Amino acid sequence: MHKILITDPISEKGIELLKREPDFEVDNEPDISYEELLEVVENYHCIITRSRTPVTAELIERAKNLKVIGRAGVGVDNVDIESASMKGILVINTPGANTIGATELTLAHMLNVIRNAHVAHNSMVEGRWDRKKFMGRELYGKTLGIIGLGNIGSQVAIRAKAFGMTVYAYDPYIPKEKADRLGVKLFDNLYHMLKQVDILTIHAPLTHETKHMITRKEFEIMKDGAILINCARGGIVKDEDLIWALESGKLYGVGLDVFSVEPPPKEFIDRISKFPNVSLSPHIGANTYESQENVAVIIAQQVIKALRGQTVEYVVNAPFPDLSVITLIKPHLDLAEKMGRFLVQWADEGIREVHIEVRGDISQHFHPIASAVLMGILKEIVDFPVNIINAGYVAKDRGIKVEELTSEESEDFKHYIRVVAKGNGMERVVAGSVLEGHIPRIFQIDSYRVDVEPEGIMLVFENRDVPGVIGRIGSLLGNAGVNIAGFRLGREKKGGIALGILNLDDPVPQEVLEELRKLPHIIFVKQVII
Repeated sequence: MHKILITDPISEKGIELLKREPDFEVDNEPDISYEELLEVVENYHCIITRSRTPVTAELIERAKNLKVIGRAGVGVDNVDIESASMKGILVINTPGANTIGATELTLAHMLNVIRNAHVAHNSMVEGRWDRKKFMGRELYGKTLGIIGLGNIGSQVAIRAKAFGMTVYAYDPYIPKEKADRLGVKLFDNLYHMLKQVDILTIHAPLTHETKHMITRKEFEIMKDGAILINCARGGIVKDEDLIWALESGKLYGVGLDVFSVEPPPKEFIDRISKFPNVSLSPHIGANTYESQENVAVIIAQQVIKALRGQTVEYVVNAPFPDLSVITLIKPHLDLAEKMGRFLVQWADEGIREVHIEVRGDISQHFHPIASAVLMGILKEIVDFPVNIINAGYVAKDRGIKVEELTSEESEDFKHYIRVVAKGNGMERVVAGSVLEGHIPRIFQIDSYRVDVEPEGIMLVFENRDVPGVIGRIGSLLGNAGVNIAGFRLGREKKGGIALGILNLDDPVPQEVLEELRKLPHIIFVKQVII
């Protein structure tokens, strides 16, 4: 008998699915306190939660029989993933269950802004009949630009085309073939797309790459009178620059479901709500009855599979029943993931192919190591949890081709991992090994020999090998208050092209990065955060 405890409210449809299983015993306690849960959790094989219940290390330690933690939703911030993994407990969630809800809310904001429907409603409630005041625009014939052509972005594209809109998209991690199937023109340069769109809608995850992706610089590139819709993540748009775009008249209107801080400060709401063509909602993209039913049904289906020992699609962690395996390969998994994270940031464009090579005495563990590489790459480009179990599936779904090579032979190192990333004429290489004492090192970046610890904030740059370059970089960073913690250099020959890596204590501000790129003899500069 499998005992299941539901600790947060979920749709009855999901509960019914679980109760249909003859060997499942389901206790629905949506108001159970954390203290009460601590006392009874050892009796259960599975708990199903939402965001209310904290699944802590303490709770997991007491859960002697727990096999599965089901999170009815996408976010797993309330679950101690590491503790669950160490105990061999599966953590599963429900990405994509709210796709349609978020899609339709995007269209609702778009229509509100372009037709002033919400303002017109308030006007009538206040007793006015201002027909002439509410002259709107039409979606028909307009050009929509979509940042992020994943599940939600794709569904927005389909519906926008039904409105008679021309649809463009920018997503460096989506193959052109997918865009072609949707009838969407895919751009490989964001600025080229921004110049041409009447409405911009954002459907990208918040990562190091996308934070403050839209600033005054991007607004200035856009058409006068454009519209911005953001139902993805608030931090993608810089708040102060958004206010500027409205105050200057650069933007005709804005629709927001997400904010940099949630709930947003009253000061921000007061400032933005004074503009007439602004439509706001309190992060309700997933708040539909259908979405909540989907969440409950999907988590129930996943729990059933997990407790039956079947393949589960939406696994958040990687369970290792044999803890000795963790001890053996965990440093290599950590290195592989960091190499993937480094590559996707260093590449600076969409990755279409990944070639993974594992050599030496770790070659027998090739598959989890290769999955860890993909996990590192995908964590930077998707907005749901990726792990070594589902990484291969997610990569395939994103159209990334993976080639594998393994050998027990290794000439220079006891073992090493080498990854080549390709896309649209781009090729980037990174190789590394775990030294004695479990020290991860990257010893190759592209064609350069280096010796770098992949950790923290790294400033990576190519330059012509002439005197004074490093000094100028150091001066700019010093003036910006950014301390250099370490420095490594690789070069092919004296006077040729060199590769420098600076380990930094603090991130480099965007404006300083722009200054660095303008320095004489600098070819390429990229900040990588691992």
